[in-house]
Amino acid sequence: MCETCGCPEATHPTIGHAHHHHHPGTATITVGEEVLAKNNRYAENNRARIRDRGIFAVNIISSPGSGKTTLLETLGRHFGQAMTVIEGDIQTTRDAERIIRSGSHACQIQTNGACHLDAHAVGHAMDDLDLDGCRLLVIENVGNLVCPAGYDLGEHEKMAILSLPEGDDKVLKYPSLFSRIQGLIINKIDLRDYLDFDMEKVVNECRSLNRQFDVFALSAKTREGVAKLTDYLEQRMDALKAT
Repeated sequence: MCETCGCPEATHPTIGHAHHHHHPGTATITVGEEVLAKNNRYAENNRARIRDRGIFAVNIISSPGSGKTTLLETLGRHFGQAMTVIEGDIQTTRDAERIIRSGSHACQIQTNGACHLDAHAVGHAMDDLDLDGCRLLVIENVGNLVCPAGYDLGEHEKMAILSLPEGDDKVLKYPSLFSRIQGLIINKIDLRDYLDFDMEKVVNECRSLNRQFDVFALSAKTREGVAKLTDYLEQRMDALKAT
């Protein structure tokens, strides 16, 4: 059992696990600390590779059904082959296929049960990608508000998507994620006339955990509000290009 997230060890082929044995003259290290330390070393390698290529990288985290892939299809039609997506799912290549059809590059990581992506797996995915011409790398994490939050993948920013059908009570239920994000995407605002969702409450509760984030209220389906997000991403991409 993985003490970081509670999933079986066998579902983490890319994460090493240490067992808790004590021997004279040796230090005892908790499993969670070792797993994250190893992950962070891989994340720094990823960060260096991304930095050297002048790519802006975003790690998108949300629940299943929040509209992550639909939003990335919309971004794919805007950015085309300047955007590359690393997809994380337990099974199937369906999401990567959708992104490719939208006009961007994509590859799929199938975790075979693991509830989050780790930096080692993302690094291997980067090995398999042609990043020439890429300016925006988006990592679509496994649908989950808990485990992905604690794993640095080498990205510049974490963004969370919260959709209106999920309800406006999720921020304080999942503080580990919302305290770490640089961007809060509130999706499916085309449903606002049909659902009791207090957007101001969501933003205020997020600000009680985290003062440094931008808010994007949008509909990936109708594209309402998407221009604000694409403008933001373009500004970040241009800032990297200028350095």
